Amino acid sequence: MFSEFAFKIFNESIAKYHVKDDVYQAFNNPYPKDEIAHLLYRKNWIDTVQWHYEDIIRDPKIEPVSALELKRKIDASNQDRTDLVEYIDSYFLNKYASVTSKSGATLNTESPAWAIDRLSILALKVYHMQEETQREDASAVHKEKCSLKLNVLLEQKKDLSTAIDQLLADIEAGNKYMKVYKQMKMYNDDELNPVLRGK
Repeated sequence: MFSEFAFKIFNESIAKYHVKDDVYQAFNNPYPKDEIAHLLYRKNWIDTVQWHYEDIIRDPKIEPVSALELKRKIDASNQDRTDLVEYIDSYFLNKYASVTSKSGATLNTESPAWAIDRLSILALKVYHMQEETQREDASAVHKEKCSLKLNVLLEQKKDLSTAIDQLLADIEAGNKYMKVYKQMKMYNDDELNPVLRGK
């Protein structure tokens, strides 16, 4: 199943990041560029680094200049994340290009790649909640609360994985069809953001 394949790659990325646990570490993708695994690994690496950016920027003692620099990094990371989602959707559009949709085929509320994006974030939630259940400096009450939350996350992972695999199966069978809208973010565009345009 594709969701299982993707989740395994997400966990590889998360584990590799946490060897150094440093947002400034070098990125090395172990998968060839022409494989979907390459996109999945890159996608999760972006999510993992951004996860830790979001932790750092919430430090109440962070210097304003450092916070602004980090905000810019988060903005760039969000753009990279969206770009990767589009690349992953392009992979599926190409994969199912020869499928003829059946009469009455329906459109899903989100594309496969946006569902996979949620699975990548969920992999991070599972990893970090699991960590909380094992923290030596945490109280028993904290660990128990986190164990309960972890169980919910694992149930969510099961449900989301099932939904992703069903969506892909439905597209392949012609019961659903893909329709992808490219991003139209306005705040990064020099012509569309009035603040940037005014400079």
